[in-house]
Amino acid sequence: MYRTLIHTARLADAAAASIQAAIPGRLEPRGGHWLLRHERPAERETVEVLRRSLRLDINPLPPGFVGAAVGLLVTDMDSTLIAIECIDELADRAGQRQAVMAITEAAMNGKLDFVQALQRRVALLRGLPVSVLQAVYAEKVVLNPGAESLVAACRRHGVRIGLVSGGFDFFVDRLKDRLGLDFALANRLESRGGFLTGRIEGPICGGAEKAGFLLALCGQLGLVPQNSIGLGDGANDAKLLGVAGLGVGYRPKPALRAVADAVIEYADLAAIADFLEDAR
Repeated sequence: MYRTLIHTARLADAAAASIQAAIPGRLEPRGGHWLLRHERPAERETVEVLRRSLRLDINPLPPGFVGAAVGLLVTDMDSTLIAIECIDELADRAGQRQAVMAITEAAMNGKLDFVQALQRRVALLRGLPVSVLQAVYAEKVVLNPGAESLVAACRRHGVRIGLVSGGFDFFVDRLKDRLGLDFALANRLESRGGFLTGRIEGPICGGAEKAGFLLALCGQLGLVPQNSIGLGDGANDAKLLGVAGLGVGYRPKPALRAVADAVIEYADLAAIADFLEDAR
């Protein structure tokens, strides 16, 4: 038996009929979402057509995925947990916003190697006062809708949360403390004399490191990766999503959407909690 989630509390009769016509099965209300049980697998193209036509998040679950067994969620930060790209806001203070945004967009769409793109962008921040980081955090960092609800749901289900980013630990560490998250990993901006040098200090956290972070946490917690969720938005998150039991793209760029197990496009981050329910 296959299972598909529809991430909405209220499902109109016409929408339900369209879904069951395309994917014959039995619909069950699950409180804040719906579960469709069906005998045959749902074709990816069929699901995409339904998503676009109904403007609903509809996600077939991978065979063997059990939400009640999930013990770890690892999420990206920029444009996933929060609404901005921190490096773009730093670049704005350095008068380099357009140049950095262009590189960011290309990297997130998989058109540039992430490490090289990061180094190029960070170089443009050279000479920026370190104090600007706190100003950006205080003035610009806003949680995406549903973030706090998702964290609360993870707590109720006993799911640990890791925050990982190809961005910067200044922001990651503060968000970890603010939300009471369990683990964090990001890049550190090098500074001297109160100014950024335009370089990263220490190893770079890129796509492979994000995936390694999830796997290391699974080992630390005694979990198999099958019982984890990876969450992100850009091409640099593909490896993270690939090693997780369920890889979820949140408003994903096309490069990530193509490889994600599930996509949240219309609902907010609270919908991720639907995957934690035991839908066996």
